[in-house]
Amino acid sequence: MAKGKTTVFFCSSCGYESSKWMGQCPSCRSWNTLVEETVNKRSASGGKTGSGAGAHSPGSLPMKLSGITLEDEDKLDTHMPELNRVLGGGIVRGSLVLVGGDPGIGKSTLLLQVCRQLTEDDISVLYISGEESLKQIKMRAQRLGEFGDSLSLLCETDLGIIEDTITKQKPAVVVIDSIQTMFSEEVSSAPGSVSQVREATGILLRLAKSLSVTIFIVGHVTKEGTVAGPRVLEHMVDTVLYFEGDRHASYRILRGVKNRFGSTNEIGVFEMRNEGLIEVGNPSEYMLNGRPGGASGSVVVCAMEGTRPLLIELQALVCRTSFGIPRRQTTGADLNRVNLLMAVLEKRVGLKLGECDAYVNVAGGMKLNEPAVDLGIVLAIVSSFKNIVIPQDVAAFGEVGLSGEVRSVSMAKERVREAYKLGFGTCILPKSVSGQMSGIDGNVKLVFVDSVKEALDCL
Repeated sequence: MAKGKTTVFFCSSCGYESSKWMGQCPSCRSWNTLVEETVNKRSASGGKTGSGAGAHSPGSLPMKLSGITLEDEDKLDTHMPELNRVLGGGIVRGSLVLVGGDPGIGKSTLLLQVCRQLTEDDISVLYISGEESLKQIKMRAQRLGEFGDSLSLLCETDLGIIEDTITKQKPAVVVIDSIQTMFSEEVSSAPGSVSQVREATGILLRLAKSLSVTIFIVGHVTKEGTVAGPRVLEHMVDTVLYFEGDRHASYRILRGVKNRFGSTNEIGVFEMRNEGLIEVGNPSEYMLNGRPGGASGSVVVCAMEGTRPLLIELQALVCRTSFGIPRRQTTGADLNRVNLLMAVLEKRVGLKLGECDAYVNVAGGMKLNEPAVDLGIVLAIVSSFKNIVIPQDVAAFGEVGLSGEVRSVSMAKERVREAYKLGFGTCILPKSVSGQMSGIDGNVKLVFVDSVKEALDCL
């Protein structure tokens, strides 16, 4: 082995470093996650690169909290309301944003559109690609529209050259596509390895904070759907965004799973077209497009994604099983929650569902995990089991307990208003939220229920 180099083992889940291989990581308790890599002793012992390089610089002095002032210019408007909502109102200067998603989902397209919007305001942007050539980026840019002169392109994977370029040009926004292709000469392992990704993120973090440059990082994902590389990568950045959806479908959902500057419950909805990603201002309307009429097992629920109410169609299909063990399958809903609700229907209502296959689907490609959709799942299952058609203008929401009671949910008033805005005339909701319904238009019929039995009597 070359002089100055050593072999260490890194945990691909949390970044824990060990001098020998172990079956279980002592830090995160994950099994078989330690991988062997060759690193320089100078880099491993904490060289001058990394996020902590300037921690003890002579110019760093503590400041009083009252002496720090905030300005409106600290946030950049992307002119994309869906993206602004997820980011917490805009792009925060000096922040480090990680964007992950499946291959072909539209990560690079989204960030190139952000660059286009920023150049219209004459904001300097540097787009650094380690996967595409300049001509390839130009071909994709022509499909999106006209760009301003403040956008610069660089095809480079050497972090030393990238750091010098950012320091000299000092752009307002930098896009790194992608972090798995970047490498530092201080680390001898291959690009995309645990040590390279951690070192690269540390360098970019130091540049973002010291130069007040906003840096967007594109991250590849594993087959489990998480960003490839050490888990410490998500801890180092300020914001983590995931681009979700079926790449064979047209709709995409941008979700924030970590945000130091806003809520992590907000989502942005986009539609992929030939000219790029188009924002969907009213997701409820497109979620209900193509809803079948006169079919059993279909009901509309009102779910909350952050501060935004969404009306989504829930579908259920219940039929006699041909096997000894009934099959249960869900798409967009929690399978364990569906099994629990079916057990409640058997015990509290007396429905014989133990001999039936059950399939539950959330239309539109959404993933619903909040308890407020429990009542909708129950109504859809009973509607399919008894072959009862639920009227098209009925919406429902509420949490169902193990005793069969319907419990209150948050922001009930906003849910009812969204249903009324889209033409729904009847809402089935928990009786415990009746005191919050002041000011609701009288044209909406509110049906308050205490239990699942009362809700089923409305069918």
